[in-house]
Amino acid sequence: MPTHEGDRVTTLELFFDLAFVFAFTQLNRLMAEHHDLVGVVQAMTILALLWWAWNSYGWLANLAHADRGWVGAVMLAASVVVVGVTAMHAYRALEDDLFAPLVFLSAYLAARIIHAVSFAAVSTPELRRQAFTTSALAIIPSGALLVVGAFLGGGWQVGLWVAAAAVEPVVTQRMSASADWRVGSTAHFTERHGLIVILANGESIIAIGTGVASVPMSGGILAGIALALTIAAALWWAYFRQLAEEAEQALIARAAPERAHTARDGYTYLHLAIVASIVVTALGVEESLARIASHEPLGWLAASALAVGLAGYLGSTAWFSRMVASRARPFRAFLGAGVAATAPLLATLTAVPALGTAAGLLVAGLIAEALVGRRGARTRLTTSA
Repeated sequence: MPTHEGDRVTTLELFFDLAFVFAFTQLNRLMAEHHDLVGVVQAMTILALLWWAWNSYGWLANLAHADRGWVGAVMLAASVVVVGVTAMHAYRALEDDLFAPLVFLSAYLAARIIHAVSFAAVSTPELRRQAFTTSALAIIPSGALLVVGAFLGGGWQVGLWVAAAAVEPVVTQRMSASADWRVGSTAHFTERHGLIVILANGESIIAIGTGVASVPMSGGILAGIALALTIAAALWWAYFRQLAEEAEQALIARAAPERAHTARDGYTYLHLAIVASIVVTALGVEESLARIASHEPLGWLAASALAVGLAGYLGSTAWFSRMVASRARPFRAFLGAGVAATAPLLATLTAVPALGTAAGLLVAGLIAEALVGRRGARTRLTTSA
């Protein structure tokens, strides 16, 4: 059954998202186990692949009700398949295991093929051929790169998988530039992406528990937990209290063809950077809390993850505001650059001062941005009056 403007996210879609959250939770473990830049690149590549799969089903549910008819059965089947995405073993096979990279690829490609057929089926007759062609042109080359990379292993696998993840947005952008795509329900589309942001932010909460799981409780740990929760709350506030509703209203106000292209660029593409920044920040939080009882400096991995993750979040949300709501947020962009520059300092601090510095800068900067924004709004109202 087709969707209509005003339709919202269904509970079945929330269930579907849990499968991806399960896969997302493995990414921090992958990065923590490697403890180097290679592990971060590997995890971000898998995140990108999972993101294209999740977004594909987001567009499917935006065109046809997910909890009615065969579309619901398709999403349930896909959610089961995604759980089989063994992200932890995607780059290696353990002793006596199946060839884990191919298990990962089988689950991923099955989910993508299921979507391609389903999306073509729910598309309008005039767009059906293009919908299937767009999916096929993304899946076939990226799938080939993924399979070849899995067999070659090592650096070849990382490089080819990065290339495979990059194929999707390029093909989609080129194929959809002149197509008359439509957003079935703007409210559904924005809420869907908001929910995945909050679920990704849940990684920061999970990271708190993981980081302190094997450390005796102390005053320092309680302080670290409070600071980590402050960071997670600030990330929520920066998106949901300052951006989400404004962006939704701006998207609704756009004409139908422009709305679809803006939704693609601002949500399908740019929200990957937002979610990736949250995942990297969660790594920094987990690594910091794991060292909460140590008097040693935080080190480059945790410090870089904290600083770069927060900076990426601030920069990508500022860009999102400019792209979708046509509202520039230069203060937030400059704040992101300032937070990124603190990485060398954070690396020399112990865990609690490092978390305190990151949380303090983030909260103070967001409060200052809100105050400046309110003052500007009052000035505009006075001028217009």
